Amino acid sequence: MTNGWTDIANADVIVAMGGNPAENHPVGFRFVMEAKRKRNAKLVCVDPRFNRTAAVADHFVQIRTGTDIAFLNGLIHYALQNGRYNEEYIKYYTNAPFIVKEGYEFDEKEGVFSGWDESKKTYGDKSTWDYERDDQGYVKVDLTLQHPRCVFQLMKKFFARYTPEVVAQICGCSKEDFLKAADIITSTYVPAKAATFLYALGWTHHSHSVQLIHAAAMLQLLLGNVGVAGGGVNALRGHANIQGGTDCGMAYHNTAGYIPIPKAANQSLKEYLEAHTPKPLRPNSMNFWQNLDRFFVSQLKAFYGDHATKDNDFGYHLHPKLPEDPQTGKPENWSWAFIFDAMHQGKMEGFISFGMNPVNNGPHSRKVIAALAKLKWLVVVETFQTETAAFWKPDILKLVGLKPEDVQTEVFLLPAANFAEKDGTFTNSGRWIQWKWKAIDPPGEAKPDQEIIARLFLKVRELYQKEGGKFPDPVLALNWWYTNPANPSLEEVLKEINGWALTDVPDEKDPTKVVLKAGDQLSAFLQLRADGSTLSGNWLYIGVYTNAGNLAKRRSTEDPTGLGFFHNWSFNWPANRRIMYNRCSADAQGRPWDPNRPVIAWRNGKWVGDVPDYKADAPPEAVTTGLGPFIMLPEGVARLFVPGQFADGPFPEFYEPLESPVKNVLHPSHSSNPVAVVFQTTQYDKLGTPDEGYDIACTTYRLTEHFHYWTKNNPYNVQLQNEFFVEIPEELAQKKGIRNGDMVRVISARGEVRGRAMVTKRIRPMVVNGRTVYQIGMPIHWGFLGRGKQEGGLANILTPTVLDPNSFAPEYKGFLVKLEKA
Repeated sequence: MTNGWTDIANADVIVAMGGNPAENHPVGFRFVMEAKRKRNAKLVCVDPRFNRTAAVADHFVQIRTGTDIAFLNGLIHYALQNGRYNEEYIKYYTNAPFIVKEGYEFDEKEGVFSGWDESKKTYGDKSTWDYERDDQGYVKVDLTLQHPRCVFQLMKKFFARYTPEVVAQICGCSKEDFLKAADIITSTYVPAKAATFLYALGWTHHSHSVQLIHAAAMLQLLLGNVGVAGGGVNALRGHANIQGGTDCGMAYHNTAGYIPIPKAANQSLKEYLEAHTPKPLRPNSMNFWQNLDRFFVSQLKAFYGDHATKDNDFGYHLHPKLPEDPQTGKPENWSWAFIFDAMHQGKMEGFISFGMNPVNNGPHSRKVIAALAKLKWLVVVETFQTETAAFWKPDILKLVGLKPEDVQTEVFLLPAANFAEKDGTFTNSGRWIQWKWKAIDPPGEAKPDQEIIARLFLKVRELYQKEGGKFPDPVLALNWWYTNPANPSLEEVLKEINGWALTDVPDEKDPTKVVLKAGDQLSAFLQLRADGSTLSGNWLYIGVYTNAGNLAKRRSTEDPTGLGFFHNWSFNWPANRRIMYNRCSADAQGRPWDPNRPVIAWRNGKWVGDVPDYKADAPPEAVTTGLGPFIMLPEGVARLFVPGQFADGPFPEFYEPLESPVKNVLHPSHSSNPVAVVFQTTQYDKLGTPDEGYDIACTTYRLTEHFHYWTKNNPYNVQLQNEFFVEIPEELAQKKGIRNGDMVRVISARGEVRGRAMVTKRIRPMVVNGRTVYQIGMPIHWGFLGRGKQEGGLANILTPTVLDPNSFAPEYKGFLVKLEKA
């Protein structure tokens, strides 16, 4: 989230799209209802189904699953065409005035950008997706926004195709419904109004998901809705601590704090820093990632302690590095679907599944089951037995034509404490790091996560000490300093994540002054040093545990601003800042765009209000000379045009899902994302087409009454929702001879599921490009184990191994199926 849960109450317009917050985030949704009550805010819901959020919306638009980009691009065109944008905002706070290189173009007929190589089906040359530079390497700009190659003019040309008629033709909605939504949403371009976008997995689970979120960010930037109270692009995370997981290096390509993981090509710390430290693209740009050396060296000290010294590159040679793929020459990909593809190819011996259930998570559950059967060993750490731990049982193995005697995988199930049986922190969607207290001891032999990890580590280290190994050094050198090595205190771990001074730290401007004494906890990012004198597990969390103590435990409801900032409730990364990019909440003179909702303001020579996301003593007019408000980017401003970082283009183009009932009306030759990742390495990697009878669009979703694949073990949840079902439009049910409550089969190219029909008015047939298209939906919460009726309802048996080329998220939210009465 750019903003936070409590800030939603400040919005004038709330757009729920790519999520169903009334259903899936009911506690946070109260702030939506608060905005409606207190500010008469308008709620716009755009979704394939009339859902619980739509039921309380002021305007609902039904669209075909997978067409969100076309809808958003239509909103961008509407804003540009009708002058509904904040010109001063985009001039100084975005790259709208940046001039793009000569040679950049977009082929509207083919649907590809310059640099496309049709023979190799890839963008072999993305050099034109860049800015024009001067002789100092800085970007050329045109603040009049009139240069034909400035980003603003390129946007007007690119989005001109997305007229209301075209949006209706692609999405299946009416032109009138689209225009009503456009009028409500873009009305917030005036300084006194703000809109917020709330999205979730309905946006991230597509083969074009990153560009989808890019489109939403572009619209919000045009309207001047980023950095302001009641604004932002706000991801509603699907678990209580998913945000904390990504912050702390859960993904394969980052370490904690979104620090890029070293690659095999970076053989020294110097090479690594040169490869990953950006150079400023505008004079005076803060370019905060120029401090990568401070962040990373301090993290290496946290990992390896006294074994990380200046003489050995602070232990850089000990640190894991992504190998190079011999076929592509690029770093290997070890994201979710790639893991199971490698496993299925026999490239892995073991796997630790810690609080995850891959058989149910998918995508393509049958491929996951077949892959697990090729391992030598599998460790599952869970509160209940899961389908992953029990994949070798006959009822599950029969999905891939195997029997238990065919499987040699040795499975270990380690009982773990659940959330109420351990302390620690949750970092919520709004970036609030909140301490939680243990309510009760776990039952039997169940143990908290850190004890399980610690015991495994200590035993592995002991084996290396006794027997040696190919490269025991990182394990033997690990900085395991905790008071109780077998069960580290999470208070101690949080202190380490925050970090402390290892020696006295002098002031960088005046070395005679000491800013930190040895042993002091860090309280600010730039207290970090690249010389090994500071330690920090995650630079982004600095400030959560200072000399004042564990600030994640704070629970003050004091709110002098009246804007729901609650600065003394827990700790909000970064730097306890409640709204990111908040320099954008004031104009070039430092005056809040909306005096009634001031996030920060320039008063008496300093910024006051929220913690400024800006150089604290920089005068307001500095934004006009290159000190932009997006301090993490080398441009210093937000990217409307993305200069080469994305795999599929600098602007968000609409592409159909890989499995779609219709061709792309804009460019049939490249109907879906031409660089989407499509696996074809096993007999399981199949895609269906309408010509084969797979002509119904299908999507998946969650229910309030269940939490993923966990609560099906709880009798109370099962009483509320006890059986897998398939939501089917009345017209399709009539056509198929299906009545409400009948058992039905849903079949994709990858497998089939069975469930009870829920015949409904909530999903209407749609006319798309002159033909009637049906779509159905199903919840994800069932499988083979648990209470209630389980067999046959594992939704991810149907989903394809198709990924977004940037995030590598699977396309769970748009695939093709057949439907028949069972």
